[in-house]
Amino acid sequence: MTATRTEESFGLLQEVTALVDWSPAGAEPIRLAENDLWRLQNDTVVRIARAGQRMAAAREVAVARWLADNDVPAVRPLPIEQPVCVRDRAATFWELLPPHVHGTEADLAPLLRRLHSLSKPLFPIGRLQPFVRIAERLTASESLQGDDRQWLFSRLEELQQDWDDLPAGRPECVIHGDAWGGNCAVTAEGARLMDFERTSVGPPEWDLTSTAVAYDTFGKLTAAQYKTYCDLYGYDVRSWAGYPTLRGIRELRLVTFAFQIADHDANAFGQAQYRVQCLRGLRGPRPWNWEAVGG
Repeated sequence: MTATRTEESFGLLQEVTALVDWSPAGAEPIRLAENDLWRLQNDTVVRIARAGQRMAAAREVAVARWLADNDVPAVRPLPIEQPVCVRDRAATFWELLPPHVHGTEADLAPLLRRLHSLSKPLFPIGRLQPFVRIAERLTASESLQGDDRQWLFSRLEELQQDWDDLPAGRPECVIHGDAWGGNCAVTAEGARLMDFERTSVGPPEWDLTSTAVAYDTFGKLTAAQYKTYCDLYGYDVRSWAGYPTLRGIRELRLVTFAFQIADHDANAFGQAQYRVQCLRGLRGPRPWNWEAVGG
């Protein structure tokens, strides 16, 4: 009999916890997606990464410890040797957050300002790779139709050239890499950053573009909410000449992600197709009011 997704993940959890002499008894799944998150009865969160991510998991722990050393509010890894690896799956161990809610862009902005002001760490952190997995998604997608695939490849080539020719912007720094409100948690003590899987060195504008796209493309923020975000950070990335390029890269990533989901979830196909039609100029000007797709 084939194991369910939860049973498969729990089997990994059993092997992982055995390596640190803990018990998985009573563990509860928090989220089972590309990365599996489990809550143990000792109030530890175990994060099991997808295969082949040992170095990335080690970097996440190093980043979180570096943030703690610099008094930036963030989730904290346990003070144990980690990650541990089982069947090419790296696992890390984190303090359980107290009761919390997802943050908003207004909660995120001051945290990003603090992060971007830090000197680069002494350990290797890597550089931003804005196009990672885009070509692979386009090649692998079974739900792309007609000439959409070739058009998207052409758009990718155009954006790669534009990226190489970006105008001067703000000084490079450590960036979060996936800076949206859901990647900060608000507790009674305030907001904290989390999820450092894509943290690297790069232009701070990359982080700021996430919220600008939520306003420009998704239409999820009002003008007043976006202005508050910019005021709290101290800068509006849309005033920079390189913003259309970063917005274009973000949008292309979001289109290819939607098609990746649509390959396995028919309910996502309509949104994926709508997104590519928007990029191709068939759905009028922004905002296009894109809807979220599952992952």
